[in-house]
Amino acid sequence: MSFNIAFVLFSEFEELDFVGPYEVLAATAKHIDKEWKPFTVAKERTVKSTNGLTVGADYTFADAPKADLVLVPGGEGTRTQIDDEELIAYIAKACGEAEWITSVCTGAFMLHRAGYLSGKRATTHWSQIDELRKLGDVEVVEERWVHDGNVITAAGVSAGIDMALYLLGVLKSPEIARAVQRGIEYDPAPPYADVEAPAVSL
Repeated sequence: MSFNIAFVLFSEFEELDFVGPYEVLAATAKHIDKEWKPFTVAKERTVKSTNGLTVGADYTFADAPKADLVLVPGGEGTRTQIDDEELIAYIAKACGEAEWITSVCTGAFMLHRAGYLSGKRATTHWSQIDELRKLGDVEVVEERWVHDGNVITAAGVSAGIDMALYLLGVLKSPEIARAVQRGIEYDPAPPYADVEAPAVSL
């Protein structure tokens, strides 16, 4: 039975928020379960990311198939696009039909606006933790990912890969998640591991 995975894109989304989890789930679809169908969806067929990458969406909000899993990335666009009624309406509809609802980074704010984080435990990018707390009805947890019911939120950018691997372990098995993790050679060993107080900030 087909398992549809919708990656919701919008102007100025963060690339790795989307591409990291996409790599994990699309690798699973290609090598492990042919019934998994990852796809991108946006208001228009072409969308540009925060850092200028242009992506051609597979579907628009008008013709996207029902999703079993929804992923909403973050990025600078969450500040401006959060008031886009069509975008929020699509997220609300897609999440309402989905088995699993996920976000990366400031995509958590999109989920909240669409009505799916109230009363939940959740996380976001470290720089936006206080802003998420200010919403008042979210129990904000400073972790790489947070699982509450059928909602899983991830912290910033690269944390989306961790979240996707965790979710893969839940949906399939830890063994399959480990196989995909090894296949994509995800074994973080950054050359500059101390990021507590960098000289510059993004």
